[in-house]
Amino acid sequence: MAAALGRYTTRFADFLRDHASLLRKLQWGIVGAYAFLLIVPVLLPLPDNAASVFNNLTIVAQFAFWGVWWPFVLVSMPLLGRAWCGWLCPEGMLTEWASEHGQGRAIPKWMRWGGWPFVAFGLTTIYGQLVSVYQYPLAVLVVLGGSTVAAMIVGWRYGRSKRVWCKYLCPVNGVFNLLAKLAPWHFKVDEEAWRRPVIRIESINCAPLVPLRHMQGAGDCHACGRCSGYRGAIALTPRSPEEEIVRVATGDAWQTALICFGLMGIAIGAFLWSASPWFVTVKQWAAVWLVERDILWPLMDNAPWFILTHYPELNDSFSWLDGAGILLFVVGSTVCVGGVALIGLWLADLVAPAKLSGGRFAGVHKLAQAFIPAAGIGVFLGLSATTITLLGHEGLNTSWADPVRFTLLTLAVGWSMRLGWRLLAQRTVSGLRKLVAWVLMASGLIPFCVAWVLFFAVW
Repeated sequence: MAAALGRYTTRFADFLRDHASLLRKLQWGIVGAYAFLLIVPVLLPLPDNAASVFNNLTIVAQFAFWGVWWPFVLVSMPLLGRAWCGWLCPEGMLTEWASEHGQGRAIPKWMRWGGWPFVAFGLTTIYGQLVSVYQYPLAVLVVLGGSTVAAMIVGWRYGRSKRVWCKYLCPVNGVFNLLAKLAPWHFKVDEEAWRRPVIRIESINCAPLVPLRHMQGAGDCHACGRCSGYRGAIALTPRSPEEEIVRVATGDAWQTALICFGLMGIAIGAFLWSASPWFVTVKQWAAVWLVERDILWPLMDNAPWFILTHYPELNDSFSWLDGAGILLFVVGSTVCVGGVALIGLWLADLVAPAKLSGGRFAGVHKLAQAFIPAAGIGVFLGLSATTITLLGHEGLNTSWADPVRFTLLTLAVGWSMRLGWRLLAQRTVSGLRKLVAWVLMASGLIPFCVAWVLFFAVW
């Protein structure tokens, strides 16, 4: 069975390699559809309350971007690896195309900083909330279109036929890297076969800049298939979805920050603030406090639309107080949810320490990899809330949504705890210490789970 599956995956990878031109034509088609949905709605009047996905292009674009594209691109990562990046992503296609016709400069040192995936994700997520990116075409044009233009500029300036933007600066590169570690296949490198002499070696352009000879996981690979069969040493190979987390991935400080403070902190705050009665209560208290002291400018809604949401014709404008409240809510959720998750990992590593190279907190970073399924499902649940809202707006029955949400949340948290136990089982401490450490890890996820219960069942 495994051998037969391996043959099928190898043939598929060879098909991708041998039909690269067909794949590029598909990518150009995606670029065209992406540009159409990004630009045309900006030229149309804003939809009214009667608009729907059946009669308004702006609603169609909104549903395409936030109801289908982003939620299910995330789902594709643990199922197919970074196939979206290698097969369909318009930004990846455009940055590589620009790089083919650009200056080909060396990649600067500042761009190689390991913190960009976390910083770019955090800033993009927060800014998207301030300008209501899920609702308005201008905000979509700035957030998604701005990212695309930046990708093309970086591609034109740096690298030669490479996806430098994807490797270092893409706001979702870090998220995709984490989720792809759960994929049930990857391009496996046989280093012994690599060392065998070959008569003729054709050059391979690995656009995402993966060191092919030493590639061990699926996190960085875009699954484009260009390297399939290279030197008789690389083949698309089935594997356990847990293999990379348990046996390969080590993590680092920035990945741990992205898991705990990004996906389980900033993202939750961004999704929950609009539904939280706590947000309303605190904002009302702050407004009264300001009025009593005759400090009125924070209550004004005169910020331009590209700084804070400003659509007075639809009675939807954020005051400076609204913007500050959103920022504080996101910071609070990052501390309360992400901070507690990190403390749980730290305490677990103290109780059951590991002998790992990589510094004092290497054990914490390794354990943090176990939280990837839970962190990933949290982002999916938040994005799919837009999907459910849009379906409900079209009059479809969405009563099935909450049972499905809680089932997915339970399965993902359970998977994270299974991965945590497997990682702890590798440590040379007593069984009791491993059990206590596992309980501490589980305790770190309590605020994360409570936040989603509040969102879907209480608020």
